[in-house]
Amino acid sequence: MPTIHVNVWKGFGEDRVKIVIEKITQVFVDLGVPQHAVEVIVHEVPRTHWGIGGEPASEKFKDGAPGFSPKS
Repeated sequence: MPTIHVNVWKGFGEDRVKIVIEKITQVFVDLGVPQHAVEVIVHEVPRTHWGIGGEPASEKFKDGAPGFSPKS
């Protein structure tokens, strides 16, 4: 039974989390793993607790990260 952990920034959004769970589960189903055996856990991490290049993402991307727009 695979358990997949996905880390995203806080504010990723419930709709997006649902899509991530569905799509990642489907990848494992396509590999022959029974759907009921796949567990996906999505962790929302505050940008203040996520370091990129030696600094918190909250400081590195004060105006928002490229390709990321928070959804709630």
